[in-house]
Amino acid sequence: MNNVIDNEKNIKAFLDALKESENVVFFGGAGVSTESGIPDFRGTDGLYNTKYDYPPETILSHTFFEENPKEFFRFYFDKMIVKNAKPNLTHLKLAELEKKGKVKAVITQNIDGLHQMAGSENVYELHGSVHRNHCTKCGEFYSMEEMIGLYKKSEEHIPLCDCGGIVKPDVVLYEEPLDNSVTEKAVEAIYNADMLIVGGTSLVVYPAAGFVGRFKGEHLVLINKSPTSYDSCADILINCGLGEVFSKI
Repeated sequence: MNNVIDNEKNIKAFLDALKESENVVFFGGAGVSTESGIPDFRGTDGLYNTKYDYPPETILSHTFFEENPKEFFRFYFDKMIVKNAKPNLTHLKLAELEKKGKVKAVITQNIDGLHQMAGSENVYELHGSVHRNHCTKCGEFYSMEEMIGLYKKSEEHIPLCDCGGIVKPDVVLYEEPLDNSVTEKAVEAIYNADMLIVGGTSLVVYPAAGFVGRFKGEHLVLINKSPTSYDSCADILINCGLGEVFSKI
């Protein structure tokens, strides 16, 4: 049995289907941002393969944040913040397709804000954003730049609000639920789409990965360098980088 994917043929099929589609939704993971220099959590050089005092899954949990904020923020500012990251070709093409009325929504598991930086407006951030931070005591808002400033000036290297409360990034940690309003809108967008492009995600993080099962449209396009458990469900399967595919649009 021949399991070799003909990427060139499948990219052409994707481009043809894209021309016909009127309600396109993009669902993306870490692979969308790797070409902007942001490491993939589960890649060879990603966060989950770096040596640290605790496993990243432990550090990025709500319990750890509350019990060991100093170590949490040491990891957070070292590994989760990439200050000079810029949108790459995929981000820019998606924004362009949205402006043309083709892409109706971008659903992302990333927290870097690069889709908005590229110009996309209808973005659903399932796991939050490093650009939004709030005091856990009084609710005061802080930008990413302000958050970095608070971290640097603190002797304990714990960002503190003027009221004395710890400032927490608006990112969904392990043990925390996703935002219901965001997930509902994301699922609705997927359900109503005639094309769903799933890109740069291994589809192993739940409940987000399960949203793909809500798609009822005509074209399910799966673009990822490595195989996923959803490959057999895809109408069009492409095993290469997103930049290579989106450069053809």
